[in-house]
Amino acid sequence: MAFASVICLKNTIERLTNSSKIVLLPPSQQIIEFTHKKLQSLQEILEKLDSSSKSSTRNRVNALDAEIRDIVSKFEDALHFRLSRQISSQSQPNHPSKFSIDLQDLARDVDSFIETAEKMEEQYANLLENLLPEGEDKAADFDGSKSKMVGLSDLFGNFKRMFTVPNYFGLPIFALVGMAGIGKTTLAKEIYYDPLILSHFDCCAWVKVGRKCELSEIPWHILAQVDKSFGDGDGDGDCEMINQRLYEFLKDKRYLIVLDDVWETKVWDYLECCFPNSDNGRSRILITTRLMEVCDHCNSRARTVPFLNKEESWDLFWEKVFGEEWCPPKLEEAGRKIVKHCDGLPLTIVKVAELLSKVDITVEYWNEVASDKENSVFLEVYCEISEILFPSYEYLPQRLKPCFLYMGVFPQDYEISRSKLVDMWMAEGFLVPNIEETLEDCATKCLVELVSHSLVVVCEESTILRRKVKTCRLHSSLWHFSKMEVRKNKFFSVLNSRAYGLGEGFEGGRRFSIHNNVLLGIKDVCDTLEDECAITARSLLCVGPYHCYPVPLGFGLRFLRVLKALSIRLYEFPTEVLELVQLRYLALTYNGDLPGSVSKLFNLQFLIIHRHLSIISNPSQSYVPLEIWDMQELKHLQIMGSDLQETSSGAFLENLRTLLDVSVASCTIGVLQKISNLEKLGIQIELVPDDDGEPFQCLNQISCLDKLKSLKCIVLNPELMPEPGFAAPVSMFPSSLVKLHLSGLCYPWEYINTVGLLPKLHVLKLKCYAFRGPKWEVDDFKFQRLRSLVIEDTDLVEWKVGSGCFSRLRHISIKHCYNLEEFHWDYDYYFKDVEVFDSNPLAEAFFNQIKDRKERRFLRVGFHSSWEDGSRG
Repeated sequence: MAFASVICLKNTIERLTNSSKIVLLPPSQQIIEFTHKKLQSLQEILEKLDSSSKSSTRNRVNALDAEIRDIVSKFEDALHFRLSRQISSQSQPNHPSKFSIDLQDLARDVDSFIETAEKMEEQYANLLENLLPEGEDKAADFDGSKSKMVGLSDLFGNFKRMFTVPNYFGLPIFALVGMAGIGKTTLAKEIYYDPLILSHFDCCAWVKVGRKCELSEIPWHILAQVDKSFGDGDGDGDCEMINQRLYEFLKDKRYLIVLDDVWETKVWDYLECCFPNSDNGRSRILITTRLMEVCDHCNSRARTVPFLNKEESWDLFWEKVFGEEWCPPKLEEAGRKIVKHCDGLPLTIVKVAELLSKVDITVEYWNEVASDKENSVFLEVYCEISEILFPSYEYLPQRLKPCFLYMGVFPQDYEISRSKLVDMWMAEGFLVPNIEETLEDCATKCLVELVSHSLVVVCEESTILRRKVKTCRLHSSLWHFSKMEVRKNKFFSVLNSRAYGLGEGFEGGRRFSIHNNVLLGIKDVCDTLEDECAITARSLLCVGPYHCYPVPLGFGLRFLRVLKALSIRLYEFPTEVLELVQLRYLALTYNGDLPGSVSKLFNLQFLIIHRHLSIISNPSQSYVPLEIWDMQELKHLQIMGSDLQETSSGAFLENLRTLLDVSVASCTIGVLQKISNLEKLGIQIELVPDDDGEPFQCLNQISCLDKLKSLKCIVLNPELMPEPGFAAPVSMFPSSLVKLHLSGLCYPWEYINTVGLLPKLHVLKLKCYAFRGPKWEVDDFKFQRLRSLVIEDTDLVEWKVGSGCFSRLRHISIKHCYNLEEFHWDYDYYFKDVEVFDSNPLAEAFFNQIKDRKERRFLRVGFHSSWEDGSRG
């Protein structure tokens, strides 16, 4: 992928010129700046191809893309080779505080790169002349076909009510949004053909818009359907006359217009003037689209079309295979497993059913298909539907394509947190932030955009911000699609078996995703990787099942930027990693002490060390080596069970934003003053018998972190907690906090009113006796900005809330609160989401009472019990 390669090299050059550890000797600075300017030019040309390419020239575009990718990668390899060689020569025996870099011998490579790049620019320019926007697709009337709808009955019922009750002002616009093949058009046809809905309108029209239709054709097609006196030759060439005639015809009429498969916001900009803004509120516009941006642009009431649940999926599969006949009981178990692999997508279910219905239906064959997600049946289906999925990928701007493809490095159905994904994107170096945003903001925005393009499935949403992703994954069909795309452009390679590892197709690869960690213990696999990818590999991600035995890491891949190996247990720190001076992201599982020589990795931004689970705790205090203060690029530091120690040097970690899994030993004023830009802090406290509470006193120093947004403080063994008077001081909470997670601190409930005064607090999680006592009485006008509240494992009995409290609260989760039975709340209720897990039935009764009183004010209410199958609410 040329764009990702260009951006990665640009970012490498920018980091090189801005590094406090690098001194560029003349004329190295000029050589690098000249290259950077040429990369900027290439970036601009590649961005122009975002919306200009046509299917007829796709092969030419792909060929040029591969050429530019290869020349950029080749130059980057030459640059890294020279950097690493000079840094290594100056690192013996003691590495200096700065490295002097002379890139004069790179001048010839620069000249060759510039010459080739200019030729590529000329070819791109010629190609762009032939890619002028033109309508490949034609707007079309409804073809009359209609499939039987399975599932989505609740959504259909909602639309039926909304389309038959005139309770809207102006012209109500509705939208169905979702990924390709999820059933948007099928549901729209069900609405369009429903007799009750049709009886409420004087005229109806359906237009399939498509990606590149001529805008002026759409009003013509609408008018041809609603005005029977309108002929084929009417209004030829006069778009304004057609638009005006359509407006006049629809005026004072009740009309239903369906715009199917809309891709561009300009469609509504063009059509808005054609539709009268009726005061009776009886007309409707219905749009189907894959893009939330389209819905937002026309201020529509958008509804996301959900995936089918397991029963709906089974019903659709059964209907497509057997029609009106019953499914033989002997096939049901295998059939349901096959359906589960389809991941709730109607298109996949239908295609799989079609293939299975064409062969002999036997239990043996169905069991064979059901046993393997990679069965040829599924692979054939994914290959077939890739053409339907491809427009969603092709429509993405260049800056989003590497972000989407990168999600395919993880195994199928792998659920990843937003924060971890964002960190890895930042370390990879292919993000393109604008001047006003941070790299993290850019990465978060990219993820939100991928969700809005219906290319990423949100597994868990944030409870405080609209469309904020907490965890996500690729749908199985899109995961297979991403695998096909990355093979074409060599964006990354997946190693899942020895046969694949020793085969062709990954020589010169940039990124490697290991789905089977055992492969790294096979010598010929490692040798092959080293021989063919030693200077080209940039990322090694070990994402297979947890492997309890060490295997080699790095093995000669000298220019790695990302090394993620948390799923491999190491007994010793891999010293070969210390030679990877280009590393930006290092994640290992290792129980020993971190060597001071880790500071040789001066480019490192993310350092994550997990510990292998052990039933034996380590009584001695463990510290991160003092050399950590020399690692000025660090943004994220997580070394389980190890603390930062004070240093007499003048070093500060000004870029450090996240510090996790430390104890109170890291919370001294001497440490905190040197990490004053910290935004996220996670503290774990392990008490010892007869503790006098002294460990908690230094927590008061946390208040000096005036940029801290998220604080997590957990006591691992609260049963050893001394009297409440020894608890951590509530004055430790800085006023900048947005998220606060407390567990096991055993505060008395009266202390929580101090927390209620925090002016920016949006999320509060209280777990495992964070507060203790039978009564929580919230004073008036506390928690004014709180949006999400989680209470878990508490002895609380009575909860009394004063007036004006929780005025913005939207999400409440109550779990394992068996004694909570009395509620005295003196305010109006605006919750959108309430969950009660394994708690007192009176809590369920209270929220049911609110639900009944406020009717439809809740968006979702759930009551769950471990002793019952399912949920009520």
